[in-house]
Amino acid sequence: MASNYLAKGLKRSALTIALGLCFAGGVQAQSTSGAISGSAPAGSTVTISNNSGLSRTITVDASGRFNAGNLPVGNYTVTSGSNKREALVTVGGNSSVSFEGGEKTLDTVTVTGSSIAAIDVTATDTRSVLTAQQIERLPLARSAESIALLAPGAVSGAAGFFGGLVSFGGAGVSENAYYVNGYFTGEPLSNLGGFSLPFGAVEQQETFIGGYSAKYGRSDGGVINQIGKRGTNEWHFGGQVTYTPKGLRGYNDDLYLSNVDFSGANANTALPHTCGDSGTALCQYQYEDPTKAGKLYSRGDQSNAWRHSYNLYAGGPIVKDRLFFYVAGEWTKNESISSPNALSAAYKPGHTRQTASTTDTPKFYAKLDWSITDSHFLELTYLQQKTDTTGYFNDYVFDTGTAGDRIPNAAPDSSWQKNQYAILKYTGYLTDSLTLSATYGQGKMQTLNQPFLIPGMALIGNVNNQNPAVPGYVTGGVGNPIAGYNGRDAVDKTHGLRADLEWVLGAHTLTAGIDNIKFEAENEGTTQFIDRFIYGRSSASNIVSGHVGSAVSVSNPRGYYVYKYYLNTATAMSLDQKAWYLEDRWQIADNFLLSIGVRNDQFTNANNVGAKYLDAKNQWAPRLGFAWDVNGDGSLKLFGNAGRYFLAMPNNVAIRGASASTFTRDYYTYTGIDANGAPTGLTPIPRVDGGTGPYSANGEYGQPVDVLSFAPKDLKNMYQDEYLIGMEKMLTPKWMLGMKLTRRSLKSAMDDICDPGRMEAKLESIQAGLSSKVVVPGCFMFNPGGTNTFSLANVTGGGRTEVVMTAADWGFTDSMKRNYSGLDLYLEHPFDGKWELRVDYTLSKSSGNMEGQVKSEFGQDNISKTQDWDAAEIMAYANGYLANDRRHQLKVRGSYQITDELSVGANFRINSGSPFSCLGYFNPDNRDENGGSADPIGYGASYHTCFGQVATPGSKRNPWTRTLDLGLSYAPNFLDKKLKLGMQVLNVFNANGVLQAGVTSETNPYTVSNTFMLPQGRQTPRTVVFTASYDW
Repeated sequence: MASNYLAKGLKRSALTIALGLCFAGGVQAQSTSGAISGSAPAGSTVTISNNSGLSRTITVDASGRFNAGNLPVGNYTVTSGSNKREALVTVGGNSSVSFEGGEKTLDTVTVTGSSIAAIDVTATDTRSVLTAQQIERLPLARSAESIALLAPGAVSGAAGFFGGLVSFGGAGVSENAYYVNGYFTGEPLSNLGGFSLPFGAVEQQETFIGGYSAKYGRSDGGVINQIGKRGTNEWHFGGQVTYTPKGLRGYNDDLYLSNVDFSGANANTALPHTCGDSGTALCQYQYEDPTKAGKLYSRGDQSNAWRHSYNLYAGGPIVKDRLFFYVAGEWTKNESISSPNALSAAYKPGHTRQTASTTDTPKFYAKLDWSITDSHFLELTYLQQKTDTTGYFNDYVFDTGTAGDRIPNAAPDSSWQKNQYAILKYTGYLTDSLTLSATYGQGKMQTLNQPFLIPGMALIGNVNNQNPAVPGYVTGGVGNPIAGYNGRDAVDKTHGLRADLEWVLGAHTLTAGIDNIKFEAENEGTTQFIDRFIYGRSSASNIVSGHVGSAVSVSNPRGYYVYKYYLNTATAMSLDQKAWYLEDRWQIADNFLLSIGVRNDQFTNANNVGAKYLDAKNQWAPRLGFAWDVNGDGSLKLFGNAGRYFLAMPNNVAIRGASASTFTRDYYTYTGIDANGAPTGLTPIPRVDGGTGPYSANGEYGQPVDVLSFAPKDLKNMYQDEYLIGMEKMLTPKWMLGMKLTRRSLKSAMDDICDPGRMEAKLESIQAGLSSKVVVPGCFMFNPGGTNTFSLANVTGGGRTEVVMTAADWGFTDSMKRNYSGLDLYLEHPFDGKWELRVDYTLSKSSGNMEGQVKSEFGQDNISKTQDWDAAEIMAYANGYLANDRRHQLKVRGSYQITDELSVGANFRINSGSPFSCLGYFNPDNRDENGGSADPIGYGASYHTCFGQVATPGSKRNPWTRTLDLGLSYAPNFLDKKLKLGMQVLNVFNANGVLQAGVTSETNPYTVSNTFMLPQGRQTPRTVVFTASYDW
């Protein structure tokens, strides 16, 4: 292996070598290459070569400058006459190499696998790049996201829901982009997460956090870009084993249900007398089960997780200097035991289910590199990952905390997924100043989720709400072993092409290109296989205000009811994204670079029959950036960037949106419960809205969707404006200080609205009776806070009627807002063969009423169709601090080489708490929660008012969290350091901080949920990982 040490006698001028390991770069996101530039005698030649057959000879221009772009990442030798320099090219980075004075000889600088905190004076953007060597020195979980979280401003998504994903700069977790070797590998349906390489096959990972050029788009969060390893003229093969013993894992503390004092809320003299069996008692807030308040909810030591993995790799020349290969495989097994809680449904009296699951994840990566000539190169990449999850149930008695035998004839849902990608890239150095690159890729994701079923048995929910007075009831409720009811059998495909032509013309680097990708899905969504019954209780005059009547009767004074739930959403859809761009990187002076670009994006969404419901053309995204080398020697840089970034509407919007779907609830009273928990003696509860049969809150009865009504003709895609300005300063030859200010403002968003009554009112205001002459859908796509024109089908005579709906027409009083402001301060000492240190502090604020495409408070991942904006009342008082707001972040990471054989690494993080929201019935003004006005759209406790008061999001926060990870590595000299043994301890002090808490305050009017304010996600307990690797 190459040495990690810097040669002694390193001269300060060499510190301008930009290794891109801090926040630098001249090439942009989803790139697989970097650049080398510098100075040499005018008219001479400079040769740049690596160990994979690449050799380029560049003529130095009249000003004594040379530049070689589009170089694959890795180590290079740069030669001018008899002088040589060694340089490391990182993805997106520009390594500067100087041959001062022609014959003057500088000491050779060997920087392989190391890092220098140099300033890249060509970078107008911000990113974090880590090499394989840096990743190996740090204690990290084995995922792309754990590396990305090292970047300033990056925070984990909502724990318990999106905890494995990342939010950048206040954006939602679905607004990121994933790339491997230059091709998009994001999850193709909803863009939640993406495919990543086998951990040991990562050569470099670039985490882009802002300011990228016109070459790239389709992300207004961040970009996770991985570059895989490649073969060279040297043979390498080896493997690694990782083992995480469950016996050394820490545990979370036991959890207890909340026990809030409601005396203050209950002292309100305006509380109505509409409660109790008679409907005339004074309403008082109380828990749904007062006997459980403050009692044990779950035992921390009875849930556990552990894993192990095996990795093998091999690489080398097939034909020396011309054809190379690299292959890597990773086999990971994750196992877990999850014990039920005090509120878990019983499958038989007094007995619940403990879940044991196993997930096998084999990954495969293969790469061929062909140097056809010194000027023409081909790269072929193949990626594959399978994920197979199975499990079983054990009997569990919560009262005693004892697990029993495996439960027969029962199992959790099984899931299987296979991802495949094939990527072909061509790079041609047509002349010294003209380079063509093109990438074509295909992807395929197959998903199969299957529930465990027993013929004739239904899925039963909320057994705690079963009527204890009917025959068949058993104390604690009657359930059965069934845990699932629906499944997914889908195929998602992608195919994309991008091509870039770069022409260096004097002081200008001109680039033009196209960037196209299409997503196609078949049978996406879910299919329901069995009946599902959910029990409830309500003494209200209407169970669903204005739609479903009351369950209260002489024989049922407390209003017990059950509804039959039906959901079927499987469909097909496509998303076609096309773009072209122009860019000029203009070196106005030797020390001042101006980057000017424009990008034109086009997005086309179509449903299962090919009908286009969004066809957005000519979305112009200007980009402007500058970099000023103030002193002309790379010691101080000022930089800035401004740009607009568009985001397409994901494919999943067609599910329960642009394509037909059925989602209904059929409400009944009942007179008995059978042995499997199903209701008997069903009597339909009458509708009060003139309808009959099942009720659908959003009008989803399986009818074909009129896409012209569903999406307005002037619907705008989501886009964000970003501005950043920063400074980087070399304090000493080995210490770099940086500062960056960022401002992001979401200018347009998309979501659905399900309030046809307000559209009907607008139609009536135009012409009396007009609402009855057109077909008004139950839900629409629209631009929150904006104005849209809808085309409605006429009931008779054909033709269509247009109606313009403003925010005021929908009843909204606040405009759509999402604003992020952040200050990043960073200090870095690069690895110098002995130690390295990086400190990041971020002060930020993310506020508004639009998180993005998801709703993190309770994990709603129905992209661009969350409950937000479904009606005006649900957005009243919604303006506050957003879910991904973390006011303070401190990140410290580093490593230290104790001896030639022994090294340690550390990673320390402190985060201020996430905002806490409270959702309740709509009661800002002492209205009666049993009345229809407290739940105007039938969503229950979903409004930003709690206990009769406005609940501003973020007025309360979850606590701060602190995490320390440590690692130890031993590479004995007697085996030439080919063997490496390691141990990592993640969350050394087993911190148990609360990351997310339950926000839904009530289950019914004046009935407080026992899980309100209960932690939904906490820090992962202490984990010890042992590793052993050998590299031949």
